[in-house]
Amino acid sequence: MRFPLRVPPLPPPARSALTAASGYVRDALTPTLRLGVTGLSRAGKTVFITALVRNLIAGGRLPFFDAQAQGRILSAHLEPQPDDSIPRFDYEAHLEVLGRDPPEWPGSTRRISELRVVIGYAPENRIRKTLGISRLNVDIVDYPGEWLIDLGLLEQTYGQWSAVALEQARAPRRAEAAADWSAFVSTLDATLPGNEQIAIHGAALFTAYLEAAKTADRGVCALSPGRFLMPGDLAGSPLLTFFPLPLSPDATPAPGSLGAMMARRYESYKSHVVRPFFREHFSKLDRQIVLVDVLGALSSGPEALGDLEQALAGVLSAFKPGANSWLSRLLSRRVDRLLFAATKADHLNRTSHDRLEAILKLLTDRASTRASAAGADVKVMAIAALRATREAEVKDGKETLPCIIGVPMPGETIDGVTFDGRREQAIFPGDLPADPKRALDPALPQETSDAARFVRFRPTRLTAAGATGEAAPAPHIRLDRALDYLIGDWLS
Repeated sequence: MRFPLRVPPLPPPARSALTAASGYVRDALTPTLRLGVTGLSRAGKTVFITALVRNLIAGGRLPFFDAQAQGRILSAHLEPQPDDSIPRFDYEAHLEVLGRDPPEWPGSTRRISELRVVIGYAPENRIRKTLGISRLNVDIVDYPGEWLIDLGLLEQTYGQWSAVALEQARAPRRAEAAADWSAFVSTLDATLPGNEQIAIHGAALFTAYLEAAKTADRGVCALSPGRFLMPGDLAGSPLLTFFPLPLSPDATPAPGSLGAMMARRYESYKSHVVRPFFREHFSKLDRQIVLVDVLGALSSGPEALGDLEQALAGVLSAFKPGANSWLSRLLSRRVDRLLFAATKADHLNRTSHDRLEAILKLLTDRASTRASAAGADVKVMAIAALRATREAEVKDGKETLPCIIGVPMPGETIDGVTFDGRREQAIFPGDLPADPKRALDPALPQETSDAARFVRFRPTRLTAAGATGEAAPAPHIRLDRALDYLIGDWLS
């Protein structure tokens, strides 16, 4: 005779312990994806992160983000980040700025920050289903693009860096901005004894030159060292009190000389600023998006595009080759997907979006031949994380022009007309070159339609989710495609 096996119910304390243990195991198995977001000034890093998080939390329209389109995203919310030593990305403050009447663009990234978004989803992958993995921690790491470009200094001696910096300062488009600093350097002899007052004055003039060059290039200037323009707590320290001197790239300055003083501080900058960033932050990333203001570079001319290409070469050389696996992640993280995104696609009619993408693709293709193999899967995309315009067709005589409609920022001008920042305007932005090589090479003949006019627009007004958790969808261009490429495979 068989007797049924009866298992007595667990007492409440045991049930609580089992529940806690199950939660611990689930949390231990919850994967974490570290997503790096960077770009040079005015590329739109802050807006990108704010729009990305809001679309996830408020359930934005993301038809090409497969997990969302298939209804498998069950929840998304913010949780405290794991790194207590890194400032939190102030999502709520940036959302408040975008929600003002009239809305304003948030301030630029000045330091590293982080934000954790926890996504609950219904997995398709059999292994994830078996293990009960239904959550993903996405740690978004925001940092200035200038810090990434600084990684190239690790492979340069002081003499090599000085030679490059002096050549850049002599370029016709930068000669005026560098005039005061260049005149000062021309009076110096690197073999003279080191002098603190000379170092302080020279570094101040060099920093002023970098600031002027960046302003003239509409923020796309990629000169290093990056921390000179974002000193933070390092302001006034010897780490930022050096500048290039005319030396042979392979020269070893005599001990006690001004050249030796500058070389020592240059090496200290690499040791105490650049290497810690690489070791503590950059080397721990899984995925990376680099936002690129191609339109800003186009507005500044082919030389600015050349500088941008050089910066992209430095970016590509910073990434480790190879793809991630669970085992490699335990040993050494590496970026396995790298997205270059041309921002402000909403400043053009959709008929030019593929041309904007083609220009950035050519820039990255040429840059990759100058850099060591990146190894990561690289993709190029034209996006607008928060769309500030809409499209319309306007008749001009017998011709119909594809225009964009938005509120230009106060002070923006086109053909002598200055906008007040309050009224909508229909603007024909022109066309980008059909052949991207025309944008990069001024020697090639330009098409009559190549002239494009770019103005800055006020952002679309955003509001936080109300009591019901609902908020109006945030308009965008290809933010869903970018999301799918960057994190979609982790939600399968």
